[in-house]
Amino acid sequence: MAALSAVERILAAIRAIPRGETAAYGVVAQRAGLPGRARMVARLLSHNDDPRLPWHRVLRADGRSAFPPGSEQQREQLDRLRREGVEIDAHGRVRAGRRRGRSMDEEVWGPD
Repeated sequence: MAALSAVERILAAIRAIPRGETAAYGVVAQRAGLPGRARMVARLLSHNDDPRLPWHRVLRADGRSAFPPGSEQQREQLDRLRREGVEIDAHGRVRAGRRRGRSMDEEVWGPD
């Protein structure tokens, strides 16, 4: 079996974020085996054209959208998250919640 490319690993990590949960760019990079490559995750998402990719679940480390405040992209991201039950405060910051079910590592790589 061929090894997955960095892009494939990042996409797998994003797809593994459960509905109603979020992950920071750096966490996605770490889960993809690319610690310190948060900007690579952001760059990949900025060129995403797959409508099935749950891009809206990836946020900045401080829990905010990376899109400019009040932009159409930010509104869409926050609306998608709200529809999934994610709590967002008045300042547009996602409130960290408890993890349900399997961890992101288990989602990406399977159980131990």
